[in-house]
Amino acid sequence: MGDGLPFILIMMYLDATLPPAALTSVPAIAKAAEEIGFSALWTTETQHDPFLPGPLIAEHTTRLQFGTAVAIAFARSPATLAYTAWDLAQASNGRFILGIGTQVKAHVERRFGMPWPDSVTKKLREQIQAVRAFWHTWQTGEPLNFRGEYYKLTLMSPFFNPGPVSNPKIPIYIAGVNTGLARLAGEAADGFHVHPFHTPRYLEEILLPAIHTGADQAGRAHDEFSVSTTAFVVTGPEEAEFVRQQIAFYASTPSYRPVMALHGWEKAAEELSHLAARGRWSEMPALIDDRMLEAFAVVAAPQELPAALYARYHGLANRLSLYIPFIPGERDAFWSALLAHFRQVQEPGQQPAAGY
Repeated sequence: MGDGLPFILIMMYLDATLPPAALTSVPAIAKAAEEIGFSALWTTETQHDPFLPGPLIAEHTTRLQFGTAVAIAFARSPATLAYTAWDLAQASNGRFILGIGTQVKAHVERRFGMPWPDSVTKKLREQIQAVRAFWHTWQTGEPLNFRGEYYKLTLMSPFFNPGPVSNPKIPIYIAGVNTGLARLAGEAADGFHVHPFHTPRYLEEILLPAIHTGADQAGRAHDEFSVSTTAFVVTGPEEAEFVRQQIAFYASTPSYRPVMALHGWEKAAEELSHLAARGRWSEMPALIDDRMLEAFAVVAAPQELPAALYARYHGLANRLSLYIPFIPGERDAFWSALLAHFRQVQEPGQQPAAGY
């Protein structure tokens, strides 16, 4: 492990990702995810609203945690985030995790029609604080009084107050690629969603020390925090082509360039940005050579993948999901073998560590 990390994550939860499916499919997927043994089911904000599956997951499962990975924070007010998370926590007896991310300026402004802040970290910090201010008021009955640079929240009459719930401590995870949001996560959040566009070296040398710094600056205990990551996997030629496309797409994003720079691949990142700006998407995967593919993805034969995944992320994360949606009836043997391996290699009866 890198310098400054006091101990490693001993155990890992294995999570699943909800496919971009119609809401009518959610109950069956959630039931299957719980039955096969996943610890959590994550929803995304791509083609559908990330919160709407939540009540269905809560209703049709009893143990499965679920959360957003992620909901776009700057597309919403603190109040809408707070109300939605409060209701989902109540409906699920405390199984909901609020995962939020910033997205990038073009999407916030041109897809959601919302303003981009002068300071991403400052606004996101305030948003987290404001959401928790709502929750505190609802749980305790104390007046709402949050005053920041972006939000001034002082009105909460009884008519609009949902009142206390039995599980008021709702975890907030934030997502990011670079050190600014990683530090903020350590300072102000309960967990960090590591972007799929990462390498183990980037996670160990850059992100985990940044999280550690943020926690230390805030005087927070290390066991208050979770690291959740999503892994690219390659078990055959078709998956290799798909993963090359995904890596090329993410690597073309200028703000993600530090990941490439750590490995000395700045020139490739610049070329990818150039191609993306001209819409030459089909040419981009060819720039992702085998070294890059193996750095960003776990490349292994299907029977060797469980051990390879565990070896790669053991000690670096305590929640792991794959960049493959969970679809019942598809690859069931694959998922069962993966879950069985994780159960086998971890000590029976030991509780997963939450620290980093």
